[in-house]
Amino acid sequence: MKKISILGSTGSIGTQTLEIVAQYPDQFQVVGLSCGSNISLFAQQIKDFRPEIVAIKDPKQIPSLEEAIAEIDYKPIILSAEQGVVEVARYGDAQTVVTGIVGCAGLLPTISAIEAGKDIALANKETLIAGGPVVLPLVEKHKTKLLPADSEHSAIFQCLQGVPSDGLRRIILTASGGSFRDLPVEKLKSVTVADALKHPNWSMGRKITIDSATLMNKGLEVIEAHYLFGVDYKHIDIVIHPQSIIHSLIELEDTSVLAQLGWPDMRLPLLYALSWPARIHTDWPSLDLVKSGDLTFREPDHNKYPCMNLAYAAGRAGGSMPAVLNAANEQAVALFLEEKIGFLEIPQLIEHCCDVFASQNTQTPSLEDILQADQWARKEVLNTKTKGKILV
Repeated sequence: MKKISILGSTGSIGTQTLEIVAQYPDQFQVVGLSCGSNISLFAQQIKDFRPEIVAIKDPKQIPSLEEAIAEIDYKPIILSAEQGVVEVARYGDAQTVVTGIVGCAGLLPTISAIEAGKDIALANKETLIAGGPVVLPLVEKHKTKLLPADSEHSAIFQCLQGVPSDGLRRIILTASGGSFRDLPVEKLKSVTVADALKHPNWSMGRKITIDSATLMNKGLEVIEAHYLFGVDYKHIDIVIHPQSIIHSLIELEDTSVLAQLGWPDMRLPLLYALSWPARIHTDWPSLDLVKSGDLTFREPDHNKYPCMNLAYAAGRAGGSMPAVLNAANEQAVALFLEEKIGFLEIPQLIEHCCDVFASQNTQTPSLEDILQADQWARKEVLNTKTKGKILV
């Protein structure tokens, strides 16, 4: 029985993790949960999984939550705000913490969990993208494990099992291409939020779906792969694979290429992150190669996906620059989702922030440096938009 806590339990990662817990109650037990604002779903999760401690984002919603769970015969510890999430992350005897919070908001709770000796099922990209220079030394210091829980890095991790430490030559990340993979680049100027949210293969949260449409999600995964697997950026490639059957590949020193395949289903990488090194039998549909049909690949269009090159550049710049890239992207995507900017303004705002920040980039940042860079980038995006500097 593995005890786990889940940060962001009402989001896509959280709900699918709880599906796994419900399916395998003899394997997993929930100790703590945190959520954003979906109180009705959160209350039901508390009733179903009976965690010892919970946290919600807004302290003003505590009375609503208490009322929603008044009928149950036990009461969890109820906390709120960022500090409440931190307490859930480091609480009790949970062995693994699933980090399903989107964005840099997941960084501090993840660090707290690591410092408390918890293993991390890493579904929050920003933990390493923004915080890699701080997080990796803490992982080493506290002898914890970072187990990738997203499909691409889980695929790499699975392929690496049994590979000698000096055997890896190259990582190949597969990308679906997002909502606009078949749309000519010249038509991107007029696309809407509704258009961008129609992902062809996956059902995900709004922010990550937009990141998939810009291919920033893959650029961020390049930076994460660099930190997770210690591979230089020149040895990490991206290929468009519309079917999303091959979730990523590795090339070994002798040119052998290994791939992990499966139906598009986030539960598999989540289950492996929770159960590693074990393999738990499931009744999920097996991959049928005949039904899956042709598997195709193509090089990503650099003109269509400028965010990809911005991510490589930020990764190579190192220091606090990936934190700026990530925060600028989060803020720009938020503006797009609010229909305050156009789709093509997302990469323009990000590039502007990275260019302005270049002269003050800190190569060996502290956590405070990273958090300050994050806040600076968000403000710079908003200020730039307000002043109308970016034109499409």
